[in-house]
Amino acid sequence: MSATRLPGTPRLLRALNDRAALELLLERGPLTRARLGELTGLSKVTASQLVERLEERGLVTRVGEQAGGRGPNAQLYAVRPGSAYVVGVDVGAERVVAACADITGTVAGRAEQSTKDTDDPVGVVHNAVMQAASSAGAELSSVRRVVLGTPGLVDPGSGDITFAFNLPRWHSGLLAALREDLRIPVVFENDVNLAAVAEAQSGAAQETGDFVLVWVDAGVGLAIMLGGRLHHGSSGAAGEIGYLPVPGAPIPRDVSKRAKPAFQQLAGADAVRAVASEHGFPAEHAADAVRAAIAAGTAGGRMLDELARRLALGVASTCVVLDPPLVVLAGEVGRAGGAALAERVQHEVAAITLVRPRVVSTGLTEEPILRGALRTALDAVRDEVFGSTVG
Repeated sequence: MSATRLPGTPRLLRALNDRAALELLLERGPLTRARLGELTGLSKVTASQLVERLEERGLVTRVGEQAGGRGPNAQLYAVRPGSAYVVGVDVGAERVVAACADITGTVAGRAEQSTKDTDDPVGVVHNAVMQAASSAGAELSSVRRVVLGTPGLVDPGSGDITFAFNLPRWHSGLLAALREDLRIPVVFENDVNLAAVAEAQSGAAQETGDFVLVWVDAGVGLAIMLGGRLHHGSSGAAGEIGYLPVPGAPIPRDVSKRAKPAFQQLAGADAVRAVASEHGFPAEHAADAVRAAIAAGTAGGRMLDELARRLALGVASTCVVLDPPLVVLAGEVGRAGGAALAERVQHEVAAITLVRPRVVSTGLTEEPILRGALRTALDAVRDEVFGSTVG
């Protein structure tokens, strides 16, 4: 058995070394061959061979020189941005926003398309992806993956979306149609899950392998991160806390219809506006009402207390099952509530359950779904590109 493995060992080591070097170049910026050798523990000769190999494959390029010492200046190397591109797409009820990033993660192009006056989702996505890639100077053939964040469920088997009620023309079979149209890998992911990916990358959940993200916006949703990985559930419905049967609201018995489920009735945007109005903070948008209550200081405390009690029903139900150390409040309402709302929710959850997770407001200020889509696409493409560096 061992004899059959030996011929593959040098190849495997080269692949591991190449991947380590590429990751270091992404994390630390341009490096010399000598510095790469130091950081990877490789000899100067092996490090030089590694860099030459990656240059030949078009994955790294020379970007300058580093002066120092007596001899010639050392060449600086970096990952070649144009070696691959990805596109992330945030699909909303009124518009589609697409961004194109190179393999280093730099966003180089962007496009928006309205979804109001069309019954052709394939055409909308096609135009947004093409425009984003074009504005980034990327040929479509160099775009290795498109990740679309949408409301609703993503079927783990087919990859299609279902129950996207505010996107009536987005239905089963759309994924295959998009792949056929674009001729590149296309993936759907739930929008709240992507927000959690972004939160883990650069928000309030950095360095936290286990956490839940509660999305409070027009609707309410939940993303579950366990061991640094999203938990989707057997049908893709993990985190649909809008359907929690909580006290204080009637429970619809036919989820295929558009009747609002119980927790959604208590904590969605419509409910937030109603609570705010009752306490003297009427506003067109729920987030504005929350901000007005916070700005009012003590006078807004009762409104925030009531909202926290409602949110705590969903958060507590989740936390007594998963017992996460961290809960992140996100979405327009969660972000608007900031620490004032998060602290109240933390207190309420501790008051009604045995668990005491830390509750914080999102650390991201803009486009978490789009950022999560790009990150998801980049992780997959880097695995493909960096994992195939040895011929």
